[in-house]
Amino acid sequence: MQDKSAGTTANKYPNKPITFIVPFGIGGGTDLVARLLEKSAPTYLGQSLVIVNKPGASGTLGWNELSGAKPDGYTIGIAGTELLLQPLYGPSKYHYPTALEPLAQIVSLSMVMAVKKEQPWQNVDDLIAYAREHPGEIKFGHTGVGGLGHVAGEAFAKIANIHLEQVPFQSGAEATASLLGGHVQVVFLNPASIKEHTKSGMLKALAVSGKQRLTDPVYTTVPTFKEQGFDVVYDNWYTIAAPKGLPPEVKGKLVDGLQVMINNPEFKKSIEQLGLQISYLGPKELKEKWLDDSEQLTKVVQETGILDKIKGQKK
Repeated sequence: MQDKSAGTTANKYPNKPITFIVPFGIGGGTDLVARLLEKSAPTYLGQSLVIVNKPGASGTLGWNELSGAKPDGYTIGIAGTELLLQPLYGPSKYHYPTALEPLAQIVSLSMVMAVKKEQPWQNVDDLIAYAREHPGEIKFGHTGVGGLGHVAGEAFAKIANIHLEQVPFQSGAEATASLLGGHVQVVFLNPASIKEHTKSGMLKALAVSGKQRLTDPVYTTVPTFKEQGFDVVYDNWYTIAAPKGLPPEVKGKLVDGLQVMINNPEFKKSIEQLGLQISYLGPKELKEKWLDDSEQLTKVVQETGILDKIKGQKK
């Protein structure tokens, strides 16, 4: 006799709220995007999302919980490029690119290097000149050791031949507060984390890490590192992932619902208001991107010496 329970479960899915793990603190870029997904979920997924912030260890605490969750569609989460970076730095509980399966890419974004408005630096060269005259004075904030903000900051310092002391935080909001309080002098964060403070003039962005400038009006005048003569080109992304082994029917419902949600004009408008841009990819294209980006990042952290430096800092 054929067991119909799996099919019955899939047909009823989802019949209860879905836990949504955010591996960083409240108020950061990943959290802000998660809150937008939360608003749209009942319409497009048929159930509400229950956001659970699990900050710590550069995202790995949250991704450990996500990777170890039951693959029934009732626990999913948000992931950034750090998902690929963290396994490069030493043993982790899971190898996230293979322990998780991608469902959808939401956005692709540059990192932004920003300082307080009171600082005399108007561009990257000004900051470098100051750092050389005042060695050891400049600290840069980011959202976790070995994360993309940390990598971008270390890569910039190496190329510029200056010393910047890194200071990790559990969210972009914490790093921004520290910058405003004068505890760090520079941050490498995603544009959503600092958009309002940049818009109000409290912060000024000196460079973005993408191949092109950002299209958001708040950032259109900010040049890329590449334009200023520095080969610092890194894009972050936010994707939605689930534990490996979802039943095909459950995965199909999630993928279809997320695709419609992410491409909805209202959701797109809300994302753009954060200073981000929709860059949807489905599971197949996203899996290929994970593989390509993992190869590129492995090469970068090894060739620049960042890998050894970060391993030392994590001990």
